[in-house]
Amino acid sequence: MSTSTSTTPQLRLLAVHAHPDDESSKGAATMAMYAASGVDVMVATCTDGSRGDIQNPAMESAPHPKRDMAGARRLEMDAAAAVLGVKQRWLGFVDSGLPEGEPMPPLPPGCFALQPLQRAAAPLVRLVRTFKPHVIVSYDENGGYPHPDHVMAHKVAVEAFHAAGDPTRYPGTGESWAPSKLYYDRAFSPERFRALHFALEEAGLQSPYAERLAAWLEADAEGHTPPRNANPTTTQVECGDFFEARDDALRAHQTQIDPLGFFFAVSPDMQRKAWPWEDYTLIHSSIPPELPEKDLFAGLR
Repeated sequence: MSTSTSTTPQLRLLAVHAHPDDESSKGAATMAMYAASGVDVMVATCTDGSRGDIQNPAMESAPHPKRDMAGARRLEMDAAAAVLGVKQRWLGFVDSGLPEGEPMPPLPPGCFALQPLQRAAAPLVRLVRTFKPHVIVSYDENGGYPHPDHVMAHKVAVEAFHAAGDPTRYPGTGESWAPSKLYYDRAFSPERFRALHFALEEAGLQSPYAERLAAWLEADAEGHTPPRNANPTTTQVECGDFFEARDDALRAHQTQIDPLGFFFAVSPDMQRKAWPWEDYTLIHSSIPPELPEKDLFAGLR
């Protein structure tokens, strides 16, 4: 990790994610940019990823993930964190898997999504009180998308943000620390996907986003809740110079990411021209915000 002093070195950012690989698909370029500038960046990974399926055809015959998916994903997480220049901690919970079918099967006993909130949040409260982040980033109420572990990651992030500064709550997890700002990541911002879709079409290339955009429009028209624009973008962090680092971190998650797949449909150069930002919603701030923002640490420097 860089030791540059171009920004205030003591600033600290904590990103709360459900599984190993989520940190590389949501806000990774932002984290890499801040880490390179001297900000202390930590990823908290809630689960071990043990119930993830192999998503990369090239890894289908690999013996390690078949024998020990959690172990394979630990190695992948180490590689991704090194690419991004960030620290990483495991919160110690078991992946809930993604239930599918009609009727929906129950979640497996003991998994992260079935934990009582205080039990699920306690390790994160301890990490917040130890690491002392000024800013916490996690998912919206829908988990970014409605995976049970993403929804629970949202709940524990909000709980830890509010509880860590209260010395009467979560006794035995360290001295209280109150983070200053809480953001929700908007990696699935429809505005971003529209911009990338039209950039591909204008270049005469096939876009993989048309079906996704149509589904979002239909869901919004039908009044699904929470609505997709419930948390509009307040903060855009320009981090295009770090799109290659983000892509390299994604590829480090070999079991989960197909290097020929969806995430790499638009080249970094095209993305820099069409949408050079990563998008966030400011949810809570202990300082009066001036919106829109260009920096997660606006008002704190």
